[in-house]
Amino acid sequence: MLKSKTIKLLLALPLLAAFVCTSSTVSAESFPQKPVSIIAPVAAGVGADVIARILAESLSQRWKQQVLIVNRPGASGAIGAQAAAQAAPDGYTLYMAVSSAFAVLPETNTKWPVSLATDFATIGLISEQPMIVAAAPSLDVNTLPEFIDLAKRRPGEILYGAPRLSVPHLTGAYLNARAGIQMRYIPTQGAAKVLQDVMNGNLHVVVDSVPGIAGALRNGIVKPLAFTGDERLRSFPDLALASETLPGFHVKGWFVLMAPAGTPEAIVSQISRDLRATLNDAELRKRYADLGTFPRPASVEQTMAYIKAEQDLWRPIVRQIGDN
Repeated sequence: MLKSKTIKLLLALPLLAAFVCTSSTVSAESFPQKPVSIIAPVAAGVGADVIARILAESLSQRWKQQVLIVNRPGASGAIGAQAAAQAAPDGYTLYMAVSSAFAVLPETNTKWPVSLATDFATIGLISEQPMIVAAAPSLDVNTLPEFIDLAKRRPGEILYGAPRLSVPHLTGAYLNARAGIQMRYIPTQGAAKVLQDVMNGNLHVVVDSVPGIAGALRNGIVKPLAFTGDERLRSFPDLALASETLPGFHVKGWFVLMAPAGTPEAIVSQISRDLRATLNDAELRKRYADLGTFPRPASVEQTMAYIKAEQDLWRPIVRQIGDN
């Protein structure tokens, strides 16, 4: 009797495994069946939030389900990251991580409440947002080479401002290192304050993304010197690339879509495929281009390799800043 039951159980195991596999496939293929939330660790209305909302609109159309952006700013991004890490791992709460969460906080914040490596599953890259380096008209320079020559003649006199340990701050520090100049960093609170200080004559250089600085460029408040992306801007086609003066100088903020750890692999894979397809949509790419943002469709493996390369690039710069 016992032997007969054992045989029946063994015969049933392959059928059970097939059922589990089929259920997982169906679950992934039918995802999503209700609205999806993306937690953004930034305030509503800032550049990263706009990027997230454009993505959410496109995913909503693809999924035929509403995709909502939930803004959870504060504590250098820790509040948003913690909320996302504690969400149910079912694919219905995602997290848009910004580059500083990978490149800066692990090196500077020993009390960072989450580990991006263990508390999240990587889905894929969203986009890159390079910086524009611009100068006050009072410096009387029009190109990056002219500016570097001036800065070398005036070591420690050229002032640039940015929020501490932001991508603009790191870009200025990297420019110092690559160009052999000594701009002096002045901590400031936000791009608007930087531009105000330039107009008042308290700062000489601004580093910011296109959304934060485009208006000031068009109004002549600052002069554009270089763009730190891999390709020229459509909105400022005459603006030279920094890499044309400093080979390999490609600096950008970037955004990654993630899910809480434990999210089924089939769901992560499905979202990753849908994300790549969405980022190749012509209308989304046009809207991103207007913001100086470049979609970067990438697989999970490619995204993880990208993150590591960026961490390796910024680690010495972040540590140098932290020691000063």
